Amino acid sequence: MSERPIHILMIDDDEDDFFLVTELLHDISPGQYVLEWASTYQKGMAAIENNTHDVFLVDYRLGPNTGIDILHRLHKLRHQPPVIMLTGKGDYNIDREAMQAGAYDYLVKGEMTADLLERSIRYALDEYNHRRSIEESEKKYYGIFEKAHDLIVLADCDRNIIDANPAALRILRYDREQILRLHLRDLFISREQSENFLDNICNNGIANTEEYDFKTADNKKLVVLINAVMLDEASQIFLCVIQDITDKKREEQEKQHQEKFVITGRIARVIAHEVRNPLTNILLAVSQFKEEEEVVANEDTLLYTDIIERNCTRINQLITELLHSTRMIELHMSPQGINDLIEKALVLSQDRLQLNEIKVERTLVSPDVMINADEEKVVIAFLNIIINAIEAMVPGKGVLTITTERQLDKVKLMIRDNGSGIPEEKLARLFDPFYTSKAKGTGLGLTSTQNILLNHKGTIHVDSEQGKGSIFTIAMPVSS
Repeated sequence: MSERPIHILMIDDDEDDFFLVTELLHDISPGQYVLEWASTYQKGMAAIENNTHDVFLVDYRLGPNTGIDILHRLHKLRHQPPVIMLTGKGDYNIDREAMQAGAYDYLVKGEMTADLLERSIRYALDEYNHRRSIEESEKKYYGIFEKAHDLIVLADCDRNIIDANPAALRILRYDREQILRLHLRDLFISREQSENFLDNICNNGIANTEEYDFKTADNKKLVVLINAVMLDEASQIFLCVIQDITDKKREEQEKQHQEKFVITGRIARVIAHEVRNPLTNILLAVSQFKEEEEVVANEDTLLYTDIIERNCTRINQLITELLHSTRMIELHMSPQGINDLIEKALVLSQDRLQLNEIKVERTLVSPDVMINADEEKVVIAFLNIIINAIEAMVPGKGVLTITTERQLDKVKLMIRDNGSGIPEEKLARLFDPFYTSKAKGTGLGLTSTQNILLNHKGTIHVDSEQGKGSIFTIAMPVSS
């Protein structure tokens, strides 16, 4: 027991019962308990408001009121102190009513002994401290659960989602009722990934932090790290702490693209220097060779020299195009509206759109967001992406969706098509020079587009799914 005396308030309209309880407490341990008396319901409630007592002994009958009324009033307090209900005779119905109303214990006055009273008080205090401890733990848990920036999902091994914190609802774009109707596997893009994760957590009790692909309610892809731990082995309930690393992964990819672009530019300049000199010598030699009388008179020889000249010229053109698509370009900057620039690119692609019966849907930010840009070059960059999207879609069934939105100091342009999509293994090489899936393409269109955007301090990112289409997302700094 604590050295501090236990303060008890007895609310009872019978003074004899108060003296009886005083004697019983004295018999238990003199000085261990301090008992005060409130003879009416009103005096009892006034004493309760002072919040100076550890335990309450409350008579069931208090004139026009009952001890149950006291319990109902206590429910409105921030901390509900332990109450032991007293009654003149044993009554199961009163006992049940008191316990349902929040009483910690129930004693019959005529059967009360010092041992019973001491046990009841000790039990009430222990139970009260236990409940307070649980409440504090729950407050800490719910504080973390509600305010955490990471996504927190509670689930079980039957794949049911039991709970999700506000961050999870916000980022995954579900309301609470919707997400609780889902199976956990519905959050994964890949069924194989979901089964692998569930196998680890449900069979091993823990899942090491790994990277997975999630999808939101509107089918937006999220790259996440999941750390999961089993909370209840018997019920097979586990907790997932999920970190959204989509933006971080995108920034890493954009950094890699920029580094690759710089390296490609250096290689292009080396190639131009090392290849053009021999090409020039070859063309000069062929030109002189063609002036010989024997060559002029021989048609077969002229055929071969023409082939040499034509291919040397083609190589020279490819080198020139490569240099143009990878070098720092001269920009003529001026304030331009992002919506105005994309509309100009759509005008230039109008013939292709009509020929292929492509439907264009726009969701443009209002008012238009201004950027510092070289109008001609940025329009060409947008046009390259639009033409690629048109060629990826089935004529008569294609839908080109153009979206612009402002995000703090950047403006985003999203060009979405519902075409064939790009295989995962090809996405990483999409901006590489001379990489193309087109029969007659040079593979420099997207390289040039990336160059223009990088020179404008912008970024470009591609998300694609085979059979469902692609989204090119361009971010550019807003004009200050």
